[in-house]
Amino acid sequence: MGKIGPLEIFLVLAVVLLLFGGKKIPELMKGIGKGIKDFKDASKGEEKTEPSEKASDTEIEQK
Repeated sequence: MGKIGPLEIFLVLAVVLLLFGGKKIPELMKGIGKGIKDFKDASKGEEKTEPSEKASDTEIEQK
């Protein structure tokens, strides 16, 4: 087994483009990025609240 060269990387990227299409790739990358961010937050022990939960908490406090 040799090192991974630029030709192999290009072939993998071409296959991914053919499988998912140009429009799906940004959505996939966004999902992967969100997953990594959520994983990092969870490993740090930080609790994330959704914006809708914050709005409902504010509405409850105002009533």
